[in-house]
Amino acid sequence: MAGNPRNGRPYRRLVDQLRAQRLPCWLCGHNIGYQLDARHPLSFTLDHLVPLSRGGKLLDPANARPAHRRCNSAKGNRAAPHQPVRSSRRW
Repeated sequence: MAGNPRNGRPYRRLVDQLRAQRLPCWLCGHNIGYQLDARHPLSFTLDHLVPLSRGGKLLDPANARPAHRRCNSAKGNRAAPHQPVRSSRRW
């Protein structure tokens, strides 16, 4: 009987590698509280650029991004947000 793939060693290794980089949240750009309890809204979670429900790969490092728990939950299974285009001057 197969277990949850997110409890497996390869997934935990990917999470640990991403956590070790101490990058900011890719969704909001603010620092992540890596020392916070996992249930805290500003704690670290692994988010997938392409959601798993839309064909994203679970163990692909290119699909893994650091995110706040709150930002990851708010994104849901939507595709990656587009960054607003800034004009060169104020109109």
